[in-house]
Amino acid sequence: MRLRSPWHPHLPPGNTPPAERLADALAGDILGEKLDAGDRLPAHRDLAWQLGIGVGSVTRAYAMLERRGLVRSVRGRGMFVASRPGGSGQMIDLSANMPPPMFGNRALARTLGRLAHTVDPALFNVYPPVAGHIEHRRIMGHWLAELGVDMPPDRLLLASGAQQALGVAVAVCRTVRTTAVTEELAYPGMLSLLRQAGLPPHGLPMDRHGLLPAPLDRMLHAHGPGHCVVYVTPTMHNPTTATMDHARRQDIVRICRAHDALIIEDDVYDCARDDQLPPLVTLAPERTFYVNSLSKTLSPGLRIGTLAPPARFMAAAREALLNSSLMIAPLSYAMMAQWMLDGTATSVRRALRGEAERRRGLALRILGPDLTPPAYDAFHAWMPMSMEQATDFVSAAAREEVRVTPLSPFVATADTCGQGGIRLCLGPATLPDLTDALHRLRHVRTEVHNSVT
Repeated sequence: MRLRSPWHPHLPPGNTPPAERLADALAGDILGEKLDAGDRLPAHRDLAWQLGIGVGSVTRAYAMLERRGLVRSVRGRGMFVASRPGGSGQMIDLSANMPPPMFGNRALARTLGRLAHTVDPALFNVYPPVAGHIEHRRIMGHWLAELGVDMPPDRLLLASGAQQALGVAVAVCRTVRTTAVTEELAYPGMLSLLRQAGLPPHGLPMDRHGLLPAPLDRMLHAHGPGHCVVYVTPTMHNPTTATMDHARRQDIVRICRAHDALIIEDDVYDCARDDQLPPLVTLAPERTFYVNSLSKTLSPGLRIGTLAPPARFMAAAREALLNSSLMIAPLSYAMMAQWMLDGTATSVRRALRGEAERRRGLALRILGPDLTPPAYDAFHAWMPMSMEQATDFVSAAAREEVRVTPLSPFVATADTCGQGGIRLCLGPATLPDLTDALHRLRHVRTEVHNSVT
């Protein structure tokens, strides 16, 4: 005779699908330790009947929880709360900045099955247009419009990820600008692109709202009008999580206009329309190279980025994209179109926002005042500390079997003496492993703080 489940079923109210609300309810009770490792979960049909939802919704909710590492399925016995980690002897990696996996075997099998009957063979039999198929650009344009970026498809270039899109923007800017300006800490991939292009970045001070206007104004004035390109990440800056408020965005645009500076806007973490946080391209389309991607808000394996250059640079950007010699895999094109047209992409984006909020809350509960509260939904967090402490922290975390990213790759200018810190990537690890890692890092933070002071 099977043991009854100790869980008391409840379904939070809301407009999201029942599967997502059920997964949220169970995840909260597991992480809140209302359920113990090894506890049985209710049978699919019993739970569906008690909550008045479909059996398929229960199946999807359990699949979400299994991908997060919170439950495990035992063939012939049912679904159980997963054992909590501890002393596994394996390194927990908090250094890779990506969302958690949201597509299981069955979801991928369904998508591939549909594509087998609907995909256009021309995708695989001919080279795609340089900018991407117009239908795919139209689909991407609709996706961006949901973020508040209303861009016609003929103004979009599709690239093999955000890195290629940034590279194209840099290739164009280096022909008309001589100086690159960034935040004092910035995305390492972009810093590398700028240096390779002969535009060594000048890092400028930041605060919790991102790049400071006054130092930017002085820097652009010193170099003269028409000489600079400014690279910024206004929303969930990597690594510090700083997010520009509306006033800061207007200040940055105003200063760039006054000095005729171009802007490269990295908007890969933007996941919902917010009129209080307008992308810079909507404020200054005539000078902004806008970059977005599906890797951070949908799936890391879907390497499709997009670049919207200013109209006057469209021809040059197309040529730079052609010369980059990289092409999006046809299957990625087809999967993007399928997921966006059938609603899968919207559902996953919404689920990822909920997961980001949950993991952010977990990190704040465990690390408390040592963590800068992220102002937006993404899967990285920031622990501010001195440069010296950050160096010691990486080594101390490794001794506790937690891998974090060193600060040095983010430093734009070698002699900077500004803020330091450690970026924590909350996405790849399962929730139980993440919980365990954050507890270990709390002890590491105390150890490093005491050793320096």
